[in-house]
Amino acid sequence: MTQLNHIRRNKLRNLEQWKSNSKRKPLVIRGARQVGKTTLVHEFAKSYQQYIYLNLEKSEDNLLFEDFSRVYELIDALFLRENMDSSTMSDTLLFIDEIQESPKAMGMLRYFYEELSELHVIAAGSLLEHTLSSIKNFPVGRVNYLYLFPLNFQEFLRANGQIKLLERLDKVPVTKAEQKIAMDWFHKYAIIGGMPEVVKNYVQTEQISSLTNIYESIWATYKDDVEKYASNKTEERIIKHIMNVAPYYLDQRITFQNFGKSNYKSREVGESFRNLDEAKVIQLIYPTTDITLPIVPDIAKSPRMQFLDTGIVNYSLGIQVELMGMDDLSNSYKGSLIPHLITQEIISLNTFSYKKPNFWVREKKQSSAEVDLVYPFKDMLIPIEIKSGKTGNLKSLHQFVDQSVHKYAVRIYGGKFTIEESRTPSGTDFLLMNLPYYLGTYIEGYLEYFIENY
Repeated sequence: MTQLNHIRRNKLRNLEQWKSNSKRKPLVIRGARQVGKTTLVHEFAKSYQQYIYLNLEKSEDNLLFEDFSRVYELIDALFLRENMDSSTMSDTLLFIDEIQESPKAMGMLRYFYEELSELHVIAAGSLLEHTLSSIKNFPVGRVNYLYLFPLNFQEFLRANGQIKLLERLDKVPVTKAEQKIAMDWFHKYAIIGGMPEVVKNYVQTEQISSLTNIYESIWATYKDDVEKYASNKTEERIIKHIMNVAPYYLDQRITFQNFGKSNYKSREVGESFRNLDEAKVIQLIYPTTDITLPIVPDIAKSPRMQFLDTGIVNYSLGIQVELMGMDDLSNSYKGSLIPHLITQEIISLNTFSYKKPNFWVREKKQSSAEVDLVYPFKDMLIPIEIKSGKTGNLKSLHQFVDQSVHKYAVRIYGGKFTIEESRTPSGTDFLLMNLPYYLGTYIEGYLEYFIENY
């Protein structure tokens, strides 16, 4: 068994970028509960000479923002309380955790930027995504954002000590030597997911069976938060209903009216889903009909659901034992599990800005089509199909390619890395990059390689 003190996150690199930026603004770390925001900042703080940690759920920390209305006064009192040297302010990190507990603290972030820019300030909080929309004096334009998600596959490998494999995967293109071991590890990741507490426990015990109580605790916590998302009792009931039944609709696009065999109306369900979307617990992924940039989501069409973490979905559905016995997860849960996880991987690549992924649809009576993802790269919109099987089965991808202004397409699947010349049934020649599942987070590097060399 491995002892793991902390999980090194990829976002540490982004924090280092922020630290070195001379035009740095206070940084607000955004993300759902329990994705590791506080742990990330504690680890980052080791790069500073001085570190001040405030948790605004503690009354003595919260009262600082009630007692002092000016930034200089607050910081003077804070440095004195912490017995720290204010002359080294430029090498001091102030972390304001659970900042949603104090609207005054949230409003004061702008003055840290305008009046005390030499001090490095980071804020984070539970349910912050939901709170931000209701804060009237939040200093938009005076703060930077950093988005944090559950561990992606790269971080999962690092947590499990697979450093040599990571070094190999960093080299484009991947070779045959990595295929078997990388796919085995991805299989574990697909079952376990990326919630930090879950991964840490798995690393220490190497037993998936030991994770049950942690999954239950995490999912129960999100359910307990329902009343904080909801604006009234009806909405609270609808959100509870959504969270109880939503995992069973992972394999399909959804409609709001009577969602989950309920009597709830479209407007009520839609509003409840939007609240869950803000909290990043269950997001709505909308289709587009575009084949060129910019992508315009069509919110009049039925969306797909994207859960925070595939491991929690597996637990909610009770399918983890079944998944452990499968050699290829391509067909697991009606073929929806791997596309969901790859979408989660793509989402994890967001850093200082946040852009939801989209999928592509063509809805005509004689030729409807749906491509799992479309990915903006340079001046192109790249279609990505996520499935195994013969390339001749890529009917929807072929329909996109027939309309496309470029010749590139991607299939993410359970096989080996290859690039092949292909042709649609209509006679359009194109290039198809077949990318193994475990390279989802490397999509940018592989698209660069693909287009430069072919």
